[in-house]
Amino acid sequence: MKINPVRDRVLVKVIEVETKTSGGLFIPDNSKDGPTKGKVVTVGTGRITNDGTTIPMIVGEGNTIMYSAGAGQPVTIDDQKYLILSEDQILAIVE
Repeated sequence: MKINPVRDRVLVKVIEVETKTSGGLFIPDNSKDGPTKGKVVTVGTGRITNDGTTIPMIVGEGNTIMYSAGAGQPVTIDDQKYLILSEDQILAIVE
């Protein structure tokens, strides 16, 4: 199945948070409440202003982003977890 987000929406593949450090220590659940990361799969055309002008998206396919926990609409496609976010729910692009 192929999903194409509309306007200022972004389809993001969720990057699972590690529950164990490289030294073998388990990370407590309460430390995972901060921003989460994802990989942008595809983006919409951009936000449309009141006068009909389209403002292009800042993020693009392949960008790794940070977003607030609980943001967006979760979807499952072919047993993979994705989110559909609006561009204003994205906190940062990770480089």
